[in-house]
Amino acid sequence: MLTGKKIVIGVTGSIAAYKAAYLVRLLVKENAEVKVMMTPSARDFITPLTLSTLSRNAVLCDPFDARDGSWNSHVDLGLWADLMIIAPLTANTMAKMAHGIADNFLVTAFLSARCPVFFAPAMDLDMYRHPTTQMNLHKLISMGCTLIEPQVGELASGLSGEGRMEEPDRILEVAKRYFSVRNELRGKTVLISAGPTYEAIDPVRYIANHSTGTMGFALAHEAAARGASVILVAGPSTLMVTNANIQRINVTSANEMYDECLRHFPACSIAIMSAAVADFRPAKKASEKIKKDGDSLSLILEPTVDILKTMGDRKKSHQFLVGFALETDNELVNAKGKLQNKNLDLIVLNSLRDEGAGFGYETNKITLIDRKHSPQSFAMKPKQEVAKDIIDWLVNKILPK
Repeated sequence: MLTGKKIVIGVTGSIAAYKAAYLVRLLVKENAEVKVMMTPSARDFITPLTLSTLSRNAVLCDPFDARDGSWNSHVDLGLWADLMIIAPLTANTMAKMAHGIADNFLVTAFLSARCPVFFAPAMDLDMYRHPTTQMNLHKLISMGCTLIEPQVGELASGLSGEGRMEEPDRILEVAKRYFSVRNELRGKTVLISAGPTYEAIDPVRYIANHSTGTMGFALAHEAAARGASVILVAGPSTLMVTNANIQRINVTSANEMYDECLRHFPACSIAIMSAAVADFRPAKKASEKIKKDGDSLSLILEPTVDILKTMGDRKKSHQFLVGFALETDNELVNAKGKLQNKNLDLIVLNSLRDEGAGFGYETNKITLIDRKHSPQSFAMKPKQEVAKDIIDWLVNKILPK
């Protein structure tokens, strides 16, 4: 499965660096072509000679050779790779990657990479739990990188807890899975909506919700990684697209999202409407900023156009339409009603009763309900993993075996 695949392994200054030797050996045995890059501090834990011998390629540590000035091109390495795996990844290098501090060869190669990047953190449990580390971790995920979650176990400090780097054989399986699924959706066009909409009250105020677009962007990257041509219609969001197979179309209001989704819907095989579209908007937008005058302000609201129902009404037999339902009560009943009323093929249910699910979180807990009304529930996971579950379901259900 990995024969001929070009994989870059990044090694940083962690005691877990010894595991990189095992990982490189496993990848080479699978006939992958492996190149290793190291941070300067990684050489304190494992020698370049060891990794060079195992990978059968020179190890890249420095931007240039001080003896003769020859240059190691981080750009060429980033273009060469089919996949980059940084394992182990320390809190220090994670912070540099998240903020673009390119003071070593590994980070410059990361910033130049056009391939998917997977990272396997390794650090003490308190470092891993620290808000700064979690912020940097989530930032990497929001940039399209894939987290290989650390395990709970004995740590170098003598403590036991989360922060132990995933084992090399498991990372190998992650790499195999990536290459095994990456072409499943080749030839398919997938339309995805993401983020909130802003409905203007006046030139400076609007009605919105807490959606960040994280779930929709994760779905877009997962579908693109599997070979699909993705059209991402995104409401206001600070998230970035990192895959060339994704065409991003920025919109602001529900009307704009309606126009773009309906424009592209006829050409798509699968449509996943994960955006949190406003249900109401001000009936009249003030042309000037509304001044504070008196103790109250009344707004007359009117319903926005129902994008999902319109698409359900226009759906052709070869198209598969997925909706989302964020509920606070009677979750299953309400989700099944939405599935039926809007002529959906699948609805993704999540509940605000589940701590860590919904808006503003990097995790989600979902239940998938199809037209047979047979629910399939999943545990709380990072939204990147939730996206994999959803795309896996679609692949298994709608693609010919």
